Amino acid sequence: MSKIFTPTNQIRLTNVAVVRLKKAGKRFELACYKNKVLSWRNNVEKDIDEVLQTHTVFTNVSKGQAAKKEELIKAFGKTDETEICREILSKGELQVSEKERHSVMDTQMNSIINSVAALCVNPETRRPYPSTIIEKSLKDAHFSIKPNRNTKQQTLDAIKLLKTHMPIERSRMKIRITFAAKKDYGPKLQESILKMAASVEHEEWIESTLQITIFIDPGNYRAIDDLVRNETKGKGLVELLELKDVVEAEEIF
Repeated sequence: MSKIFTPTNQIRLTNVAVVRLKKAGKRFELACYKNKVLSWRNNVEKDIDEVLQTHTVFTNVSKGQAAKKEELIKAFGKTDETEICREILSKGELQVSEKERHSVMDTQMNSIINSVAALCVNPETRRPYPSTIIEKSLKDAHFSIKPNRNTKQQTLDAIKLLKTHMPIERSRMKIRITFAAKKDYGPKLQESILKMAASVEHEEWIESTLQITIFIDPGNYRAIDDLVRNETKGKGLVELLELKDVVEAEEIF
């Protein structure tokens, strides 16, 4: 009986989600587990083994055709397939049916809407907007989902777009900063901190130590923390008092 010959560069896989990337005039594909690609892109899933069915780069998943080494070198400049898989997962397009595509986009849109509602307030009232208002405003602003960007990135895109259509801003953090008012850095550090503050709640000298309580935009927290640590050589203190400066609406029964 003659043996059946199976090409060594063919791997048969079923029930897969395919991520595709065109590079150097060639199509490259990954065989992934369904529902795992978006989890990876949103940093929910961090184990690549839970995303990939195999650490193999394909030219055609459905036919089981694996990419050749020379094709990988030409397109990616390397043959490490796990590293190439990471690039394709990040930049590639997830191949799904039209029904699945709408379901994925609806889920991602709802996540973005809820994230914006949780992170932002009306600057005039300091109250959060209902998610229904955020949803309507995003539709009016013609916001659309970009499949290759994760939810966090698109939430920031949505906030930026909404600022051109309605009064909205990131809710503020309340922090307290304490450091010795030494002549070599004290006045300069105080000035730099106040420039990054949205508002000052309290400023007090306690003997030779300055204590400042301020509200800041969340994006300035790391800069202030680094500034205080570097200028005081680790002796200054930055405390997070409140994550969000929000006036909660009264409950109506």
